[in-house]
This record gives sequence, structure tokens and C-alpha cells, in this order.
Amino acid sequence: MLQLTFKRYEIKYLLTDEQRGRLGILMDRYMTPDEWGPSTVCNVYYDTPSHLLVRRSAEHPLYKEKVRTRSYGVNGVADPVFVELKKKYDGVVYKRRCTLDVTRANGLLAGYGTPKTQIEREISFTCRRYGGLIPSLFIAYDREAFYAKDDHEFRMTFDTRLRSRTTRMRLDAGDEGEQYLEDGLNLLEVKAGGAIPLWLVEFLSGEGLFKIHFSKVGVAYERLCAQQHEARVAKPEPLWGAVPVPALSFA
Repeated sequence: MLQLTFKRYEIKYLLTDEQRGRLGILMDRYMTPDEWGPSTVCNVYYDTPSHLLVRRSAEHPLYKEKVRTRSYGVNGVADPVFVELKKKYDGVVYKRRCTLDVTRANGLLAGYGTPKTQIEREISFTCRRYGGLIPSLFIAYDREAFYAKDDHEFRMTFDTRLRSRTTRMRLDAGDEGEQYLEDGLNLLEVKAGGAIPLWLVEFLSGEGLFKIHFSKVGVAYERLCAQQHEARVAKPEPLWGAVPVPALSFA
């Protein structure tokens, strides 16, 4: 059965390929690969024109929220998409999602669609509160997912080749983008409703790994801002701006 609501802790770590290999040997005893196998996760994040949501998130507030559409693999033009509202309050992540065709999804996110279910109403309320949201960033990554043999609610995912773009903001337009997590690194997300298993705690401690604050959309946005700033510095505004300078006459 497709899961539409989530409540859990999500803890992130950055591992090298070597550390991931050692962890993989240990995981064989306790974890099972997700039935869908390795996949490419494609996302379009929605925001206000001034990027209010991602800017608030970067301040690490007690409460924050994100809105996105998602597909697993590049979507077909007529394929439905996941529409997701992700909230985080006091360290706990709450996610609500539904599946809609692209036309209904666009209307709901823009603030004029008609919701039909409770989850759609929650997403619609959030979007209308901001006056409607627009596509802001496309982010894709390659993922391998696992769940515990004795607890399907405990999950671990490894994401690599994180990449983003600000053009072709659709899930059916390919998964290309500019990579912003270098090769050889893996973003591990531990998703749990309660305590982390002792075997994993001992591994992380032995490897000297500590949880990190890493928002995929936040890092991509910060990187975009840095690139725009560098472009402005490299090409300063003309001294006279847009005002035409009159020709001098020596007659």
C-alpha cells in the first residue's frame, strides 16, 4: 500500500565511498534493499518569487516547511506526480503527499486548484497562504534505499550525484543538472520513528561520523546565490549605469 503520511526523525550523515562500503557489510545483517531497487529521484521545489521558504529554512527555525513535486525516474508527459508538503517542527519531520496529474498539481500549487482530499486541502491551504507558489529549483539524485528486517518503519537511504538546475522546471524534462555533491561522497539519511539501533550507533561512533545539517534545496540555493554574486563581481556595473554619456566637442 502506498504510504501518504509520514512522521519521523530524519538524521543525515556524509560518508565516503569507503565508509559506505564498510557500512554496507554491516547492513547485510539488519537491512533489506527497497523493493524498487536503485532509483533516480527527481524533484521540483516550489517557492515564492523571493524564495521565502528556502530563505526561512536556512535560518534553522523551530518550524519550517517545503512544497515540491516528485517522481521516481524521469516522468512521462502524462504520468501523475507526487505532490508533497514537508514540515519540520522541533526536529520531527511530518510529510503529507498525494498523487495528481500534472494539470491538477500545477493548479493546486499555484493556489487556484480545487482540492478533493484532506491532504490536498492541506497542500492547497499552504500554497494559498503564500499567494500561490511557483517552480523554483529542480533537484535530482541517485538513491539506494533500505529498510530494517524487523521494522519496516526504520529506513536508510544513500543519495549520490546531487544535481540541480533552474531551467526546464518539469519532471518530464530529463534529470540533468549541475552536480553539487562531489563524486566519492554519499549523503546518508536515517529515517526513524524512535531510537537508532545500537549497531548503527556503534558504527557511526567508530567511524567518527556526526550528524550534519544538510538541506538539498538549501545547499543548491546557496550555491546559486554564490554563483550569481561571483558573476556580478566579475562584471561590475558601468560607471555611468544606463545613462548615456554625451559626446565631447572640441570645436
